[in-house]
Amino acid sequence: MSSSDGGRWLMKSEPDVFSIDHLRKKKRERWDGVRNYQARNFMRSMAVGDQVLFYHSNAEPSGVAGLARITAPAIPDHTALDPSSEYFDPKATPADPRWSMVEVGFVEAFPRVLALATLRQVPDLADLWLFQRSRLSIQPVERHHFDLIVSLGRQGA
Repeated sequence: MSSSDGGRWLMKSEPDVFSIDHLRKKKRERWDGVRNYQARNFMRSMAVGDQVLFYHSNAEPSGVAGLARITAPAIPDHTALDPSSEYFDPKATPADPRWSMVEVGFVEAFPRVLALATLRQVPDLADLWLFQRSRLSIQPVERHHFDLIVSLGRQGA
């Protein structure tokens, strides 16, 4: 999914767990706890510099809250090996950690969340992955979709 000019992704987080404002304060953070194989595989294909739409899920409203960037490539997710973690996986071992995480860095927060309901009304976004695979927490975004969403988000649409 990454191309010579970098990949583009949508990554979801519940804002009460980790929001765009949390990322703004921390500057960089590991994106751990992903327990879906397709999402994990997408993370493994990410490259430093790839752009991210930071999406607030299970929120009012749910939608794109801002932008981030991949700042470190995928490494084993240590939370899978930690029995005290809610993301512990008893099948994971140091030799086969099963799960991965990347590091994301803050780029910008939009003036307000670009709501999912608003995105659904934009004809040029009709084939956005988000509408087809709404439960997937990490997904690729086509360049034309990414650019349009960034433009709308910066306008405070």
